[in-house]
Amino acid sequence: QVQLVESGGGVVQAGGSLRLACTASGRALDSYVMAWFRQAPGREREFVAAIDGSGYSASHAISVEDRFTISRDYAKNTGYLQMDSLKPEDTAVYYCTARFGMKNRSWWAYRYRGQGTQVTVSS
Repeated sequence: QVQLVESGGGVVQAGGSLRLACTASGRALDSYVMAWFRQAPGREREFVAAIDGSGYSASHAISVEDRFTISRDYAKNTGYLQMDSLKPEDTAVYYCTARFGMKNRSWWAYRYRGQGTQVTVSS
């Protein structure tokens, strides 16, 4: 069984940066897609970014593609989401997910999910 634990959330001023980490345990995720989703209060959960098992193919939502970068460290079995130029509308709970197979932008496609970490961007 795979467990995912997010870290790195917090409160930051608009224009600032945060780096979220997603540490996996239970098995190596070398062949797994890792992805980030977020959910703001009163809004639908939305796709943020995904990276495939090779680490060479990444996808980002249009709303973040010029500000956020997804990456992974195989030695640490950890995925990352670097978030720069943060905006108040980025405030949400961010969830790390993983699945075996191809990248997918649907939350329901991911078998493994973390508990989430809160990101708050103040104006």
